[in-house]
Amino acid sequence: MIVREVKVSVGQPSPNLRRYDASAIAQYYRYRPWRAIWRALRVALSFLGFFLSLRWDAWQLQETENLPKRARQLRRILIRLGPTFIKVGQALSTRPDLVRKDFLDELVKLQDQLPPFSTPLAFSIVERELGRSIPDSFSQISPEPVAAASLGQVYRARLHSGEEVAVKVQRPHLLPVMTLDLYLMRWAANQFGPWLPLNLGHDLTLIVDEFGTKLFEEIDYLNEGRNAEKFATNFRDDSTVKVPAIYWRYSSQRVLTLEWIHGFKLTDTDRIQEAGLDTNALIQIGVTAGLRQLLEFGFFHADPHPGNLFAMAPHCTVENGQIANSSQQLEAQMAYIDFGMMDQLEESAKETLVDAVVHLINKDYAELAHDFVKLGFLTPDTDIRPIMPALEAVLGDIVGESVQNFNFKTITDRFSELMYDYPFRLPAKFALIIRSLITQEGLALTLNPNFKIVEVAYPYVAKRLLTGESPALRRRLLEVLFKDGKFQWERLENLIAIARSDGQFDLLPTAQLGIQYLLSEEGKFLRRQLLIALTEDNRLHTEEVQRLWELIKDDLQPARLWGAAIEALTEFSTAGTAALLPSAFLRRE
Repeated sequence: MIVREVKVSVGQPSPNLRRYDASAIAQYYRYRPWRAIWRALRVALSFLGFFLSLRWDAWQLQETENLPKRARQLRRILIRLGPTFIKVGQALSTRPDLVRKDFLDELVKLQDQLPPFSTPLAFSIVERELGRSIPDSFSQISPEPVAAASLGQVYRARLHSGEEVAVKVQRPHLLPVMTLDLYLMRWAANQFGPWLPLNLGHDLTLIVDEFGTKLFEEIDYLNEGRNAEKFATNFRDDSTVKVPAIYWRYSSQRVLTLEWIHGFKLTDTDRIQEAGLDTNALIQIGVTAGLRQLLEFGFFHADPHPGNLFAMAPHCTVENGQIANSSQQLEAQMAYIDFGMMDQLEESAKETLVDAVVHLINKDYAELAHDFVKLGFLTPDTDIRPIMPALEAVLGDIVGESVQNFNFKTITDRFSELMYDYPFRLPAKFALIIRSLITQEGLALTLNPNFKIVEVAYPYVAKRLLTGESPALRRRLLEVLFKDGKFQWERLENLIAIARSDGQFDLLPTAQLGIQYLLSEEGKFLRRQLLIALTEDNRLHTEEVQRLWELIKDDLQPARLWGAAIEALTEFSTAGTAALLPSAFLRRE
C-alpha cells in the first residue's frame, strides 16, 4: 500500500515525501514543467551522444578498438545522471547474458567504485543526525570513505566499547533527483509501454511504481535496520548465512551503524580461492538461501548485487585482505549487507509458487495456467484453454532429459516468446523476484561458469516436499506422488534421487517423518492409497519396491531404520498405535 505524506508548495525544491506517491510527484512536477523538460533533455542528449558514438565507430570500422572507450563513456553517463540511473546500471552489471563483457567490466564498477562526496559534509550529516560529535560517537573513524555506493558511502570506525563497525552515511539531496527521475520514467512507461514488445502494456508503470517504492524504502536507514534484523531472525538457525548486527544508538534515518564484515566480494574469485574457501559451497549457500527467502519466509533480498554479498570464513580474521592461517579449505559462509531493498511475499503467493513447481514437475499445464492467474501473470477473465498447449510446447522439456540445461535465462526467454502471442503480464512484485533470481544466478556463474541452478534448486525443492514439515507441503507431495488416483513410483524414485544429490540431505530423518505421518490421522488416506498401490492392476508391485530399496538401502541401514521406526512410534500413545494395527492386518487378509 502506498502511503501519502506530502506538502506541495511553490518554493520547495522537491515534493516533501517520506513514502513513494506517484500522484503526489506528478502533481508537483505538473506545475513545474520546466524542471521535467530540462531533465528529460539532459537524459536524452546523454544517451543520444552515446548511441551516435557507437554508430560513428561502426561507420569508421573501429567498433572493436573503441569498445573499452565506449564502456567507460556509458559508466560515466550513468554516474553523471545520478542514483536512479546508477541503480539501472547495477542491475545490468549482473546480466552477462544481456551485456557484452567490455561493458560488463565497467558496469560492475558501479557497485562500489563510485565517486564519494566530501568527508566534512558526511561527518556533518552524522553529527546532525546522531545529535553528538564524531569523537563522542567513535573512538576511531577512517578519514576517507572505504566504499561509495549510489545512495551513500561507508566509513570504517570503532565504537568506544571496542566493536568494529561500518558507518553508512546517505548522500545529500537525494530526494529531488529521485522524484524527478521517477516522474520521467513513469511518464515514459505510460507513453511508450503499449508500443513495446512482450505485451507488458500499462504494467510498465506498475514496475516503475514498485521500483520507486523500493528506492524510497532504501533511503530510510531505520527501515533498513529493521529489515536486517528480520532477515537475521529468519536465518538464525543457519550458520552459513551471516547478517551484521545493527547498533541502534548510532543510527538514524540517514545514518546506519552496523557490524563490520570481514570478507571478499563474490566476484573476487581469485582472493576467494586464495583464502581456501569452497566456491561450490558458496553457490550452494547462495542459491539455497535465495530459495528459502522465497518459498519459506516470503521475505527476500531484492538487490543481491556483487557489492551486497560477501564470502567469508567464520571464526577467522582478515589481515591485509587475506584470511589468516588459511592453510586448508575452510567452511564457507555468505554475508548479506544492504537491506534497503527488500520485499514480502504473501503466504498465498508462497503456496502458489510451490504449487507451480509441483504442477511443472507433474506436467499439469491446466493447473499451471491457473497458478499463473493466481500469481497475477494472467487476469482472472483470461481463457486459459489456448494457453495450456502453449505452456506445454514451451515448458514441456523443462523437467525431462534437458533439465540439466535449465536456468532462469532459459525460462525468461521462453516466456518472452509466450508474451508476444498470449495475454501474459509481469506483476510488479515479480519483476523484483525475477531480478533477484537472475542476479543470484549471474553471481553463481561468476564463481563457476559451468553452474546449473537446477543442481541446487531441484534437490532443495525435492527435500522440502519429502520432509513435508507442514500440512500444506505434505498435500503437495501427495499431488506429486499420485496422478488420476494411481501411485507414481517413478516420481518418488526421481524425487529421492534428486534430493540425495544434495550432500547435506539425510534420508533417515525423512523416513522417520514419513513413518510418523503414516501412523497419524492425517496419514489415513496415504496408508490406504499405498496398500492399493502395492496391489493395483491385479499384481504385487514387488519390482517397484525392489528398485526403491536399491536406491535408498545405502542410506537406510537396517539398524538405523529400526531405530528411526521405534523413535517414530514413541511419538504416539500405545493405544493409538494399537488402534492402527488391526486395520492394517485386516487389509492384508
